[in-house]
Amino acid sequence: MKRDPSLNGVRFEAPGPGPWEVERAHFMRPITRFAAGPFTRGMPRGFAEGSDRFGLLVSHMKPAVVNGFMYSQLVVHGAPEGASGPPPKLALWLLLRLHPRLRARIRQTRRVFEGKLWREDLDRWDRVDRPRATEKNLAVQAIDPAPLDTDALIAHLRRAEAHMEDMVALHHRYNFAAVLPIGDYLAHVGAWTGAGPGEALALLQGTTPLAKGVATEELQVLARALRESAAGREALARRGDPQATLDALAALEGDVGPATRAYLHLVRFRTVGYDVADKTGGELPDTLVGAIRAAVEGDRGDRALAARDAKERALRERVPAAHRAEFDGLLREARHMSRLRDERALYSDSWGTGLARRAVLEAGRRLAAAGKVDDPEHAADLTLEEMIGLLRDRREPSAAEIAGRARWRATATLADAPPWLNMPPGPPPPSDVFPAPARRASLAVDALMRAMFAESEARNTETTVRGLSINEGVYEGTARVVTGPDDFGRIQQGDVLVTRATSASFNVVLPLLGAIVTDRGGQLCHAAIVAREYGIPGIVGTREATVTIPDGARVRVDGAAGEVTILAPAPERRAQEAAL
Repeated sequence: MKRDPSLNGVRFEAPGPGPWEVERAHFMRPITRFAAGPFTRGMPRGFAEGSDRFGLLVSHMKPAVVNGFMYSQLVVHGAPEGASGPPPKLALWLLLRLHPRLRARIRQTRRVFEGKLWREDLDRWDRVDRPRATEKNLAVQAIDPAPLDTDALIAHLRRAEAHMEDMVALHHRYNFAAVLPIGDYLAHVGAWTGAGPGEALALLQGTTPLAKGVATEELQVLARALRESAAGREALARRGDPQATLDALAALEGDVGPATRAYLHLVRFRTVGYDVADKTGGELPDTLVGAIRAAVEGDRGDRALAARDAKERALRERVPAAHRAEFDGLLREARHMSRLRDERALYSDSWGTGLARRAVLEAGRRLAAAGKVDDPEHAADLTLEEMIGLLRDRREPSAAEIAGRARWRATATLADAPPWLNMPPGPPPPSDVFPAPARRASLAVDALMRAMFAESEARNTETTVRGLSINEGVYEGTARVVTGPDDFGRIQQGDVLVTRATSASFNVVLPLLGAIVTDRGGQLCHAAIVAREYGIPGIVGTREATVTIPDGARVRVDGAAGEVTILAPAPERRAQEAAL
């Protein structure tokens, strides 16, 4: 029976033939109209460049926006547009061995594995693309849009949008370099030992330094300077206006002032999400102060890192002796490449999107002053051309229409969008149909996708939420339900973060946490990586934590069992119950 695509009175029509899946990894809510263009153009461009480089049969993800929600369709080389499944086994076998372009891609995949081509990509990232992206971001950052006249602001908006698109493309160009070695490791270890993704991924702890704070090098330099400065520690300890604390640190003489300014220079325009509607680090001074304080207190992951070696020895013993050298090599490659996953976001689209936000907000301030939008933030719900038109004295769209778009974006969630349009895809082809290099790549991608997106199917109750265990340990603390960047200021040292999902841009608040619980994601999602890096309990893929756990409730997070137990309601609820 075909699913009715109408939810809550909004009809969802597929943007083309074949299966379309709602995007859950980046956007928990509808995307802004400004960001939709750079994302839908930049993501497939970068994805295809990375796929070509690695010779994969998957070409790219084709994105489309439906009622503000991002949907995508997998495009496979040699498959007809909109195909819902693979061709018959014999036809696919012949196609893979006779089609000249597919044969060339399979030869390229063989070279990827034989030559560990991902190492060349990491070297290029370190030497060329990360420095170049930093230079480009700083060039856009150097332009303050506030004093620009209208024509100059419009030119800057165009530049910021194009720059954001390029940064999104750069992020996705490194998709497979960042994660294919990890998927290859997971696929082999699972086949040899039966170990699940969580057990195998525990051995990557300590390999993603950026998960421990935005601009880790700059933050650690600042933390060292503060430990050695009595005046710096005194300024940091003062309570009150967090922006005043940052200003005081930046003004100090000695090492603290320059280190503070260097840290803030790199984090203040990075978004805490993927959209221009998401706040930047500079808009969250209380969060930055908390991250600095946590960094000064020191690293909480040392004991977990020491325990990693024992886990490695135990898992290695389960690998057949003939494959242990291969296991060592696969683990080495996965660890070597792990840091690229976070780095590519923080130095590319997180930064580029934050710079676009600054330009959009300046346009919003001018449009609000002219009565063309009700709130400067509503400018994000305009396309670039609509924004330019309003800046040039056009009257449409109206402020009321724009406000309606903003309300939908602020209130609609993934629960309002069908998970699939048209139909789910057919089953993947059996792995034995592929030539050896393509089969290895296919198994790696399959293992990777399961680790990133497979969620728990365990039943939840009113007092217990169950998910996938990420890191051992038991922690009790206050649940802080975070639905967006506006909630970051409420996070206190030692809180349990309860959220739909995290991204690399959440890193700025993560030093404060005692545990992490998410609705979405598998054992290779960002929240899982963070929990392992910090050595704190983490449970992901619960599906319902944000709607089951009250904000402010006392909870116990059992990392080994994959359970969160509500021990006591929030203080205000206890007071209400006592009054009754």
